[in-house]
Amino acid sequence: MGVVAGILVGLVALIHVYILVLEMFLWTTPRGQKAFGLTPEFAEQTKTLGANQGLYNGFLAAGLIWALIASDPVGYQAKIFFLVCVFVAGVYGAATASKKILYVQVAPSVLALAAVFAAS
Repeated sequence: MGVVAGILVGLVALIHVYILVLEMFLWTTPRGQKAFGLTPEFAEQTKTLGANQGLYNGFLAAGLIWALIASDPVGYQAKIFFLVCVFVAGVYGAATASKKILYVQVAPSVLALAAVFAAS
């Protein structure tokens, strides 16, 4: 189960690296606009906001990557902490921005959390 947990935690980290790229570098491109439902004008006006959001997602990814390479008990504790952060941010985002976040962030974080708990 430890391997499955590691794979799932890694997947959540990769999702957040991808979100970082979308928000920091692709916000004003057709791909970024489609991902977030933005008009070209609104994307241009809010590109600094998007980059800021991307930075936060990068910190989540960095924390999860650190958790994967840190030895226990720190690695285990960091996995729990950062996965709960992703869960809370996802629930808030789903309530305030888009229900799609439930599938993109919340579900993977819950699955990874369950696997981390089961592996311990």
